[in-house]
Amino acid sequence: MIKSIAWRNIWRSPLRSGIIIAAISVGMSAGVFTATFTKGWMNQRLEAGVETEASHMRIQQPKFNENYDLKESIPNSRSLVNEITKLDHIDGISPRIVIQSMIASAETGTGVRIIGVDPEKEKTVTNLHTKLSEGKYFEGMKRNPIVIGAKLAKKLKVKMRSKVVITVHDASGNITGGAFRVCGIFDISSGIFEEMNVFVRKSDLARLLGLDKNTSHEIVIHLDDTEQIDQYAAMLKEQHQDLLVQSWKEAMPELGYLNEIGNLYTYIFVIIILLALGFGIVNTMLMVILERVKELGMLMAVGMSKARIFGMLMLETVLLTFTGGFNGILIGLGATYATMKNGINLSGYNAGFEDMGYSSHIYPVVEFETIYVIAILVIITGILASIYPARKALKYNPADAIRTE
Repeated sequence: MIKSIAWRNIWRSPLRSGIIIAAISVGMSAGVFTATFTKGWMNQRLEAGVETEASHMRIQQPKFNENYDLKESIPNSRSLVNEITKLDHIDGISPRIVIQSMIASAETGTGVRIIGVDPEKEKTVTNLHTKLSEGKYFEGMKRNPIVIGAKLAKKLKVKMRSKVVITVHDASGNITGGAFRVCGIFDISSGIFEEMNVFVRKSDLARLLGLDKNTSHEIVIHLDDTEQIDQYAAMLKEQHQDLLVQSWKEAMPELGYLNEIGNLYTYIFVIIILLALGFGIVNTMLMVILERVKELGMLMAVGMSKARIFGMLMLETVLLTFTGGFNGILIGLGATYATMKNGINLSGYNAGFEDMGYSSHIYPVVEFETIYVIAILVIITGILASIYPARKALKYNPADAIRTE
């Protein structure tokens, strides 16, 4: 009965209740859409970072990343690759030669990380071969092909089939160089990765450096089940304690923080919206109580307990908040589903996004766990916003309240 009375009381002033419900709906729809937009944005960066740049795990010598010394190669890497390949859930493994050196075109030069790969094995650990905007992945060129990023191509002022020269210190410590021709240009919406990494065939780089073709500085591993990454990383660390085994979370920790930062940002944004709406709800309910002083006094005079009056007023506030919040969540989800297929194109800010490693075409993603948390926050806001107006109503003396005009 209290619930029915509380619901009817809300609509005694349809205009006022409609305005506050509309305000809550707009605020919550903005909060929900921001949450799905941010989630999609973070997920895209995470997927690009793991599937295109880092893969799931890597194995190196512990000191290799300090100076990329050619001597810090993995001993017996071939047998290690064969051993790991036999494990369950391993669906890709690629040994690499990695050095830091100079690359130059006819116009200019710059420092880059040169990664020597077996193209077919590399396709099993990253999806870079699907990200070429021009050319083909190590195809159409027999001698010394090289795949570079779009941003590096722009910096070096080179195009497809342009010649670039790589200068290196070989295994004997001599300075030498080799000419390569651009066979592919990748575009992954990450300006830093595009500018700092080039890919050549492992056999070409080993020959240039004077290394054995089986030499490897890094072994990259891809699993068919991402839930197994931490378990496999721990197992390989235990089995190969003389090597540095890292999951993508350890190799690129900034990627691991993305989801946490995205969720934190979303909840802070939603809480700010709810705080603003909460003050509006309190103000509205105080006006409602001020208009109903005489009515509340009569209810108390005929024997209605203060606890039931308190509960009725709280219920009115919660129903008002929940109605607006529920509408807002539905509107936010509707906007998300309307845009999640084709995405939201922010290409006007493309340069800035790429410098940070983010795509400018964003596909919102619905994560129901976040929506549940937002719904709970709405209910909590309604309950907290109802306490002060309801307590204020209980302070009226029935005799004085009845005489109020």
